[in-house]
Amino acid sequence: MKKLITLIIFLSVFTGFSQTMEQDSLTIQLAFQKADTSKVKTSLRLVKVLYNQGDYNKALQYIAQSEKLSNDLNYEKGIAEITYYKAKIYAKKNDYINAIANYSKSKELFLAQQDTLSVAKVNNSIGLIEIERGNYKKGLQHALSAIEELEKRNLKRELSSAYKSLATAYEKTNDRLKSIEFNLKRLEIEEELQNQAGIISTYKTLAELYSEEKENRKAIDFYEKVLNLIGTDNDSLRGEILPRLGGEYLQFKDYDEASEYLIEGLQLNRKTDNQLGLLISLNNLGKLNIQQKRTKLADIRLNEAGNIAKAINNKSELLKNYELRRQLDSTSRNFERAFKWQRDYYELKSKLDKEKIIKPSYSDIDESTLKNITSTATSNNTALIDEHNKETLLNEKRIKDLKLVVYGLIAALSIVLIFFILTYLKRNNNLLYTQDLEDKNKKIELQNEAILEQTKHLEDINKVKDKLFSIVSHDLKDSLTSIKGFIDLLKDGQLSQSEFNNLIPELSENANNASMLLFNLLNWSKSQMQSLESNPSLFDIQEVFEEKVQLLEQKMDKKGILLRNKTLRDFVYADRSMVEIVIQNLLTNAIKFSKEGDTITISNHISSGKSIISISDTGVGISPENQKKLFKNSTFTTVGTGNEKGTGLGLSICKELVDLNHGKIWVESDLNRGSTFYVELPKSNPQNT
Repeated sequence: MKKLITLIIFLSVFTGFSQTMEQDSLTIQLAFQKADTSKVKTSLRLVKVLYNQGDYNKALQYIAQSEKLSNDLNYEKGIAEITYYKAKIYAKKNDYINAIANYSKSKELFLAQQDTLSVAKVNNSIGLIEIERGNYKKGLQHALSAIEELEKRNLKRELSSAYKSLATAYEKTNDRLKSIEFNLKRLEIEEELQNQAGIISTYKTLAELYSEEKENRKAIDFYEKVLNLIGTDNDSLRGEILPRLGGEYLQFKDYDEASEYLIEGLQLNRKTDNQLGLLISLNNLGKLNIQQKRTKLADIRLNEAGNIAKAINNKSELLKNYELRRQLDSTSRNFERAFKWQRDYYELKSKLDKEKIIKPSYSDIDESTLKNITSTATSNNTALIDEHNKETLLNEKRIKDLKLVVYGLIAALSIVLIFFILTYLKRNNNLLYTQDLEDKNKKIELQNEAILEQTKHLEDINKVKDKLFSIVSHDLKDSLTSIKGFIDLLKDGQLSQSEFNNLIPELSENANNASMLLFNLLNWSKSQMQSLESNPSLFDIQEVFEEKVQLLEQKMDKKGILLRNKTLRDFVYADRSMVEIVIQNLLTNAIKFSKEGDTITISNHISSGKSIISISDTGVGISPENQKKLFKNSTFTTVGTGNEKGTGLGLSICKELVDLNHGKIWVESDLNRGSTFYVELPKSNPQNT
């Protein structure tokens, strides 16, 4: 390794020395040459040397002198070359406007001289600039049009640049397979040129692309090649590669290899204060700790990683951090925090998706169009020049026509503007008066709407009151009268203790009916008065089923009904007390309309990100006509198999409570075969999706 470094330093010093000698030689030669085309050629050679040395200001000085001499001599080839190098220097100075302008001018001159190679070089250079500026469609068109000529001439340095720009453009447009293809082509060229920096850069890019394509084994191979090439001399690059390599081994659950690379990367990045490398190390170590059930250590590392990601504004790693923290809190059963991380994850993901560059379809970058560009540049230059000249004349004519149109539009606009000013001055007072009247009318309309709304509200309350009194005076009165009659008979001594004991089940049933009736009446009247509000939270639906089954177990045993519990542990986002009311009503109805020996089945599952609850019975079923009456704000009811009575409000209340929680309720039933009631509830806050 020391010998290799010594050789590289020697070659660099020797190359720099030889370039300095060449610069001095050309400067002396230029001073004694006559003012003819040979002097322009010498000056261009000197410009190339200065450009390669990065002395752009001095190169521009010689360009200015050469440009003046070439114009005086009418030396078109010299003007074209000078303009081309001027564009290259502007590009190096990030002055893209002047760079594009000079590239376009040099391209016209090269076309006129039928210099296809120079046209290809210009197209490649323009492609590079457009890709750097984010204009990937234009960049691809120009770079692809240059490829055929560069490959035919086997110009390795130009091809390396072209392949690199094409790979970058395809990567930015989310076409990773094409990007991999051109990176592999670039790698071949860099290896032929023995350009170590280019080889390392290409290895790293290919590793990242294969990682994104989930080809983790290939990603590992290229990351390891980078480490082998750089050795221990480049701490900055090692600090970035080590945690990425550890992350790839983590995909195969190879915890020993992953841990070794991640710990080494963490220590190196802390030592060099490499924030990006430190962020990647901490995120991947957090993932490793989660998989190893080391939750406390995972929490510490992911917390530090999240702070670094925000500090350096690395959104992709911050997104990964949110997902890992959601996994951690879910594992630790801290569902409130897990829900918060899930919400942050989707908010950031939505922002990143909007920022993504949409991949252009190949109909936009038509292959036949690109072939036409290339073939025109290589085999039909004369026709292209003629077409260019015609286009120039046509553009000049269009500019003249456009000027006339613009003058006409300005005149028309002036007339219209004067007309509007006069009209405005005349109608201003009328508009103010009309506006005042409209404001007064709106106030009157709002007052009328408020009065109508208040009247409707009072009518609705009155209807609720009438319905409440009607139910209380009939159903509730019957149950209470029956209970009171039994008690009076016992009090007056008309019933013996044994007779009273025989009547206790009926007395208990009447009390239960009265209790359920009051339960539904209170919830129904509260919803009708518009005072119900949902207070949602995450809770386990299986726990609610267990509580309600325990509450109604005695009723089922009394009627000889079998219960099949197929519920699973699943979290929903809703008002728990409201869901309890819904499940209790549906279970009570299933018991009410089932006979001895029938079966009630309760279950839940996930569908399309929602939780689906079902309560099924093999009871008497519901006719199609009666199914249409369910869930409506009416007192439709039927007597149960044990002559149980109801208010007809239970399913109406269920519908309102489910709607308040952004859910759905429906029924499937066959007469004399049974019914199944379904309830769909959200698993997360609908406002965050």
